[in-house]
Amino acid sequence: MSLVDSHCHLDRVSLKPYGGSFEAMMAETAAAGVGHLLCVSIDLEHYPKMRALVDPWPQVSVSVGVHPNEQHRREPSVDELVELAADPRNVAIGETGLDYYRSSGDLGWQQARFRTHIAAARACGKPLIVHTRDAREDTLAILRGEGARNVGGVLHCFTESWEMASAALDLGFYISFSGIITFANADELRAVAAKVPLDRLLIETDCPYLTPVPYRGRPNEPRYVAQVAECIANLRGLATEALATAARDNFFRLFKDAQPAAPRAG
Repeated sequence: MSLVDSHCHLDRVSLKPYGGSFEAMMAETAAAGVGHLLCVSIDLEHYPKMRALVDPWPQVSVSVGVHPNEQHRREPSVDELVELAADPRNVAIGETGLDYYRSSGDLGWQQARFRTHIAAARACGKPLIVHTRDAREDTLAILRGEGARNVGGVLHCFTESWEMASAALDLGFYISFSGIITFANADELRAVAAKVPLDRLLIETDCPYLTPVPYRGRPNEPRYVAQVAECIANLRGLATEALATAARDNFFRLFKDAQPAAPRAG
């Protein structure tokens, strides 16, 4: 089975189970059948170190962006994002978006940052990785108003309604599901995952966060994307391998600059 973890934060994964060895963690990831990973940026301060960490691993693509909750980080400019996105291993702009759950008060700065990322994506022709929480109307309004349809992208770690998923699909976006899909209280989200067209669905871990059942209580890591694939496959009456293959094909269709590579064993 060839799995893709379409959204992870490898520079934040706990290496304690591997004696501090990133190489050992990556070997275990490959042994679990994960053939490609997208390591997603959340700020510019840590981006160079993250990029250097994954450089020896051709099966890891990267993105560049500043997360909506990182209020006190350096604000990116369109030009800076475009320059960093010229890296051949860079396949997307983000993660970006709106989060009204963790941030409060006047959130105009979040909206302005979101618009900057969309402008950068349009300038370099790369898709967006969108984080959205408790901001459905504004997220969709900004995506529409700023011409995000022209580049597309993914609503990652999706936890919203079918109505929002449908609106995003109409804009040409993909929908990605994380380990939340396996949680006991996620019946409404599982109903959404059962309805998203198979050719517009991605899977992710968002590790080290949101560890899926049955590994709750442990730090998340890329190999657990298999549990996300299995859960969604069961919802849709598919073999897990068929779901994993569809999600893999979708990933490389959306992130056109990602290059499939044979995984390193270490």
